[in-house]
Amino acid sequence: MIIKNYYVINQHMMYMFGLLDRNAKVCTLVRDFYGVFIVDRSPLEILDDSLRSIGFNLKGAMESAKIIIENKMMCPVMLNHIHNICVFPDKSHKHEDTIWFNPCQILRTHSIKRKTQIEFRNRLSLKIDSKLFSFNNKLKSAEQLSRITIENANNPQSYFIEPPKKNRKRKFKKAKK
Repeated sequence: MIIKNYYVINQHMMYMFGLLDRNAKVCTLVRDFYGVFIVDRSPLEILDDSLRSIGFNLKGAMESAKIIIENKMMCPVMLNHIHNICVFPDKSHKHEDTIWFNPCQILRTHSIKRKTQIEFRNRLSLKIDSKLFSFNNKLKSAEQLSRITIENANNPQSYFIEPPKKNRKRKFKKAKK
């Protein structure tokens, strides 16, 4: 299997998750449309690297997503609004076994024995330990974030805020005689 030192997420990425190498260092297994490879960085480092490559950072992207979709937990992250690259976690990003998905690569989802089977655009499938309703809510949040972000980028709105008017009081000094 190919091991890369660095990776910037592109529109072909389907999902990625962290795993430990022989030295107990967190690496990331990335599955894209064309194959599988390992990156010698954690999933959060890959997300941050991908955002930094276009001038943003992970903390700001997560805070922005929370404001835009008004969801405080398990927020999706918009990585690149020009290429419509958005990812979302299947559980909190703080867990070691979190899987990050690209909603543009998901074709459909099914429920199989209280688990979710995800079918991707290249007809590969993955079964995860999550209920279908929960996974579909996260998928819908990611799609909404992507749609709202692209809409805001294409049709920005400007607001003019006038500063409050201050009444100045002048102090006059009395002339000494």
